[in-house]
Amino acid sequence: MEEKIINEERQGESLVVAGISENKRKLFIESYGCQMNFSDSEIVASILKDQGYNTTQNLEEADLVLVNTCSIRDKAEQTVRKRLEHYNAVKRINPGMKVGVLGCMAERLKSKFLEEEKIVDMVVGPDAYKDLPNLLKEVEDGRDAVNVILSKEETYGDIAPVRLGGNGVTAFVSITRGCDNMCTFCVVPFTRGRERSRDPQSIVAEVNDLAEKGYKEVTLLGQNVDSYLWYGGGLKKDFKNATEMQKATATNFSALLELVAQAQPGMRIRFSTSNPQDMTEDVLHAMSRHKNICNYIHLPVQSGSTQVLKAMNRQHTREEYFELIDKVREILPDCGISQDMIAGFPGETEEDHQDTLSLMEYVKYDFGFMFMYSERPGTMAARKLEDDIPTEIKKRRLTEIINMQQKHSAYRTAQFVGQTVEILIEKESKKSDAHWSGRNPQNTVAVFPKENYKPGDLVMVKINDCTSTTLIGEAVGYSKQD
Repeated sequence: MEEKIINEERQGESLVVAGISENKRKLFIESYGCQMNFSDSEIVASILKDQGYNTTQNLEEADLVLVNTCSIRDKAEQTVRKRLEHYNAVKRINPGMKVGVLGCMAERLKSKFLEEEKIVDMVVGPDAYKDLPNLLKEVEDGRDAVNVILSKEETYGDIAPVRLGGNGVTAFVSITRGCDNMCTFCVVPFTRGRERSRDPQSIVAEVNDLAEKGYKEVTLLGQNVDSYLWYGGGLKKDFKNATEMQKATATNFSALLELVAQAQPGMRIRFSTSNPQDMTEDVLHAMSRHKNICNYIHLPVQSGSTQVLKAMNRQHTREEYFELIDKVREILPDCGISQDMIAGFPGETEEDHQDTLSLMEYVKYDFGFMFMYSERPGTMAARKLEDDIPTEIKKRRLTEIINMQQKHSAYRTAQFVGQTVEILIEKESKKSDAHWSGRNPQNTVAVFPKENYKPGDLVMVKINDCTSTTLIGEAVGYSKQD
């Protein structure tokens, strides 16, 4: 399948970019988890490029090995631990190699990594990447190095990321960092800190730079993009009082979307992730006004039960979520919608689970990211709620959720059969080097014979068949806007 219905955090990808000839040291950087981690790795590579490092995909030749980590689920942490064991096996052969942990897991497990288990030389939290040159000097001087201090201001808006790996067609642009929502199951507020937005002009400048370099699509990225807010005079902390702040010109997320869409009308614009409590109607209208803003929204709900949503500290009810879905369908009738869902949250009854299934039946999501609940140390759920759902019940409920999503995914892809849709070619198909793979505006993957097209082309594709996750067709010509 070209696109998975179930998302297991993105597995480790060793990322590489064309090097600078003067740089003699080798950096091996591997990323796990969310899109934000992969975006952060590009920032890290940019910082280290100026410190004499080129990236490599050969672990054995690396002078510095960094793993950018995820703490959202226990499985992700266990995967990273296994990788660290592998790194250290290589390090025994190459004792000059240094190993560091970046990101969310670094912040949460700094003492274990450095002092108790002694499996790394350096631990760097998500807000401390600019301190890497100093930390590397500490390591070179034979000392363990750690900086996991969270910032209320750092956005890395002044750093041009090095685009690692990728396809040269699509790229991520970070617009916010951190999160203030405090969902009881989530570690992000503790590992990435408070929410802060980036200057919109720096975002537009980065998008313009990507367009000049030939990129055809950007995804505006944040833990919660809909709460993006930038005041003309600066950050909230820069104002003496609320009255002064209200007088300043504010840019919210819908206004940012307009700015980016107008700056590059020939470039596709996506965004992720949205929060139901913060998504407003003006965002939907901005999408409807600009053809280049893709008709796709990732709209996590986590549960279909108001009782469970309250226990999760989600600031919306089941009924309010239905109202939002209805508004999306009214303003953007052909919009693709995807979900995040947690099975077996503490206290979830069978009736709550049935509420989740009935909500899915109402929405009929295009695809989804579904998991069993796993207790994360430090979260409010771990401190206050008993993980009281037996594993076998969690597994059964998750299976039922997955089965329903598979049915709905098949239903959604089938709607495209017989239509001619616009596809942005991203890469070769994983299954056939004679076929291209790309996505339509609704984020559904399509494959079709290569013919004379190339990555980055916008192509009109007649859809003749489909699986539950992939459209199958043939190109009939270039898109008029290409």
